Amino acid sequence: MSCSSGDDTSQLIIENDEPEIVIQEPFKKIVSDNYNNETFVFGATLNYHQLNTNVEQLFLDEFNYTTPENSFKQTIVHPEPGVWDWTRVDAFLDFASKNNIKMRVHGPIGPQSSTWAKEDSRTAEELSSLYQEYMIELCKKINNNSNVLWMDVVNETILSNGQWTDKKDGTNLWENPWTQIGKNDDGIPLYIVKAFEIAKQYAPNISLVFNQHAGMQPEMWDKVKETILYLKSKGHKVDGLGWQGHLRDNVILSLNKEKIDYLLSIIDWAHQNDLDFHVTEIDYRLVGTNPSSNAYERQANGYSNILKTLISRRENGVVTFNTWGVYDKNSVSDHEFKYIYDSNLKPKKAVEFLKNTLKNKNTSYVYFD
Repeated sequence: MSCSSGDDTSQLIIENDEPEIVIQEPFKKIVSDNYNNETFVFGATLNYHQLNTNVEQLFLDEFNYTTPENSFKQTIVHPEPGVWDWTRVDAFLDFASKNNIKMRVHGPIGPQSSTWAKEDSRTAEELSSLYQEYMIELCKKINNNSNVLWMDVVNETILSNGQWTDKKDGTNLWENPWTQIGKNDDGIPLYIVKAFEIAKQYAPNISLVFNQHAGMQPEMWDKVKETILYLKSKGHKVDGLGWQGHLRDNVILSLNKEKIDYLLSIIDWAHQNDLDFHVTEIDYRLVGTNPSSNAYERQANGYSNILKTLISRRENGVVTFNTWGVYDKNSVSDHEFKYIYDSNLKPKKAVEFLKNTLKNKNTSYVYFD
């Protein structure tokens, strides 16, 4: 999903071939040597099928913080009444414990739900029972695991126009069936309120995050802020605000001063309201089937500009950065040129830029758009 809209108006032209990437110290060592590891965390997402592979080894060489992609979501763990599958959850908990990895449980309640939940014959009572049962068991599963530090309690609840994500007909679309459970008297979806209520009761040891997607749309962020403040005013435990930064090279955001300034204002708002700020997912998709050196330069700066916002605010509160994947998994025809390592697990220019940014604590932004 794109994070904002606009045209690519890059002013940077590079004529030479992309230079060879200089091998540097691992990300985890750079962070450990230069930052407070309790308040500044840097990592990458793994999926279940990458465990016990060369991707896992690359991760272990470079990182000590991960998000287990979609493995803790309702569609995987509790896809229908009476059916449970903890295989992926247990594998990640074992992986984190064995390798001393910090972990964030991602998106248990949101639009990515099971087919059963999306079926149009469902009732509000069935939906409520299914997700509450799942949330309670998940919270009990992770609460006493010292490697699990954060959980995105709800995910992708608000559209870029400020409206709630909602149900749709059928089962094959991106939809949020949980809104059918209803709203409370203040107009807040009951599933959001109940999810934080359950998390507070059954996962008191975990830092609880309100996670949001899309870009720098004020209508959306105003609704996010309003909802978080409402939850906190009712005594619910909300510890952090998360943002999914799914960037595209033909969509203006991370190379634009106005957008970066707006992101900084969101981070400031979070810290002013006693919330951690998490870049829970970030990638930067290039356009076309054969990206140029210029495109990789933009990608590297796009990644590092977002990191710079966190570095600049790290003294004000907890900040974390998590790439939504490690390497470009798909073939060229699938246009997946969006991660910091290529399809051969070789570092792109983004790796060099991110490491230099971390080492130098660089907060000087590079704008092309």
